[in-house]
Amino acid sequence: MASDNGLYIQMFSIHGLVRHRNMELGYDADTGGQIKYVVELCRKLSERKDVRQVDLFTRLIQDKSFSGDYAKEIEPVNDKCRIVRIQCGGRKYLKKERLWPFLDEFVDKTIKFIRREKTLPHLVHGHYPDAGYVARELAEFFGIPFVYTGHSLGRSKKARLLDDGMNLDDMNRKLKIDHRIDMEETILKSADLVITSTRQEIDEQYGQYQNHGLPGYRVIPPGIGIHRFYPFYHDMDGDDPETEQALFTRASLTRELDRFFQYPGKPLILVLCRPDKRKNIQGLIRAFGEDPDLQAMANLAVFAGIRKDISQMPDNEQDVLTRMLLLMDKYNLYGKMAIPKKHDFEHEVPELYRIAARKRGVFVNPALTEPFGLTLLEALACGLPVVSTNDGGPKDIMHNCKGGVLVNPTDPAQIAKAIRKIIAEPEKWEKFSKNGILNTRKHYTWKSHAATYIQEVQALCRDRIQSRTKMEKTPHPIGRRLKDLEYMLITDIDDTLLGGDPDALATLSDLLKQHRPVLGFGVATGRKADSALAVLKANNVPTPDIVISSVGSRISYSDNERIDKGWQTHISKDWKPERIRSLLADLDFIQPQARDFQGSYKLSYYMEPGKDRLARINHVLTQNRIRYTLIYSQDRFLDILPFRASKGKAIRYLSYKWEIPLNHFLVCGDSGNDEEMLKGEPLGLVVGNFCRELAHLKNAKNIYFAEKPHAEGMMEGIHHYQIIEKAEENQKS
Repeated sequence: MASDNGLYIQMFSIHGLVRHRNMELGYDADTGGQIKYVVELCRKLSERKDVRQVDLFTRLIQDKSFSGDYAKEIEPVNDKCRIVRIQCGGRKYLKKERLWPFLDEFVDKTIKFIRREKTLPHLVHGHYPDAGYVARELAEFFGIPFVYTGHSLGRSKKARLLDDGMNLDDMNRKLKIDHRIDMEETILKSADLVITSTRQEIDEQYGQYQNHGLPGYRVIPPGIGIHRFYPFYHDMDGDDPETEQALFTRASLTRELDRFFQYPGKPLILVLCRPDKRKNIQGLIRAFGEDPDLQAMANLAVFAGIRKDISQMPDNEQDVLTRMLLLMDKYNLYGKMAIPKKHDFEHEVPELYRIAARKRGVFVNPALTEPFGLTLLEALACGLPVVSTNDGGPKDIMHNCKGGVLVNPTDPAQIAKAIRKIIAEPEKWEKFSKNGILNTRKHYTWKSHAATYIQEVQALCRDRIQSRTKMEKTPHPIGRRLKDLEYMLITDIDDTLLGGDPDALATLSDLLKQHRPVLGFGVATGRKADSALAVLKANNVPTPDIVISSVGSRISYSDNERIDKGWQTHISKDWKPERIRSLLADLDFIQPQARDFQGSYKLSYYMEPGKDRLARINHVLTQNRIRYTLIYSQDRFLDILPFRASKGKAIRYLSYKWEIPLNHFLVCGDSGNDEEMLKGEPLGLVVGNFCRELAHLKNAKNIYFAEKPHAEGMMEGIHHYQIIEKAEENQKS
């Protein structure tokens, strides 16, 4: 790890196949240029002296269809930069639309990583809405700045697909488009800064959102690796391995291309993109196929991602590639058009641009929509003139670089004419080539991009520190507190903490305040969270760090504003409340409690004791294959929860998430609905006024029965277990 000086930045790019060497760009819609951008950004930021560490978080993938690289938990990029892979939603590769249900799992495991590392990032930066959601959750937990880059936005995509005739129901079923848009609106509410590549993104794309005016924006055009995208006329000298590799790559690519062409010496029209409908590859092929003069003067090479078997590819990619082949056949472009099946991004792509430039060719980006256009910069940096769509980012690039022509991507004749003019006029070709080489280096270097980025985020971090200093009485965000705690006291409220001698309760409250730096405090109750907090406040009990409420079906933190969404996601599996209500409706010995006592993950009834009544409920539910947790307490209260929920399971979840050992939890209770949380590894404490339903636990391991009741009994248990002494000793060590 690096020194303690400088920024620690956590980047998030969850979907896709992310590694820092030999990137598999173009594999599908989730493995486009944004992956390359994020990896390069991390690399360049880590090279700065004012940056201590950059970690890029992505999803761990262990799938026999993909390289084992994606299963490495930690992949060093350099001594200050790592790719950190978090497993969530299984280990198979999943497209981004299928990741939404598993993002809270990603959040929880990232919190575990942060706690293990014992280092809090200065800021988090999410790329795309899935990573934006994760970064937002972490930013709120830890009270750190949240930076967002959307890359492409759901509202624009939805409008485009509707124009293409796609049904909204299909769009939501396949792409979860409305959920994505809702998440983007939420992200914009919370983001401290949104970084874009162009002004057009701010005005025309983010401008479609209701919350677009809430965050600050900064246009920072991405850089390109000048050392890789050097001009076509610069050949490396010497006998070093890199020179040999470049020469081998050039020769290999030239042979691969030449086998497609009848006349390989012609200028080369090059297109390089994913097989996506909005990339408009068919528009370029039509332009080429409908212009005999252009066919006579040039060859066309289309590198449309990586493919093995078109019939096995997703519908969108399959449709685009099939249309390519049909158009090739329609216009009889055999011998004039190349459609290679793959390309190596690391070594082959830069050389493709240079091969096209040596042949006095043109690079074409015919996309219908283009948020930025990184391939244009790469081509221009190599000295290859460009013809590009007049949509989005290319407008800024052409304004700055003056290395080509903008065209209407829906007009094949205009595309063909622009390409012809550049190829046919040597002076124009030379002018565009020279401008591209010089101006990409002037406006689009990673050095300038990283410098501007750091300037912006340092200002964010300073503002956050100043605002925190001004509000010294405001508690730290709960994540900052829990990441350093090693011991926790969790207690039931009614008849355990409350109900006894007020002086004893005051003494216990003072003890919790005094030792707050080393001992966390939480409650686990059948009450709803707002009711629990209200009764604690009324009795002058300190605000708890954690509130496990509604008999363990809900976890929230401190002031109840932050709900643990990971817990909600975890317990929601196979929860069928309406089905349970229906199945139990005919049982005359249970009565539903009032609406205020029900919860999203809790069904509550009144039930007097009676022979076989619990057995009948269990029989009805299990016979109908319902998964559930049933809790009966104080001979009156019956609660039915998801099978993963209970107060005890909630404590085990918190232990897992915050990496506080279970035997560092002191758990206090008095009745049957506390039994499950008292048993097992935690240190159990039963107060002296306990209900008879707990009597059978007297000989259980790790459970202490106090002689004194309520808060006095809790004090007795704290002394018995020496929990405060252990917590203080742990802090010293």
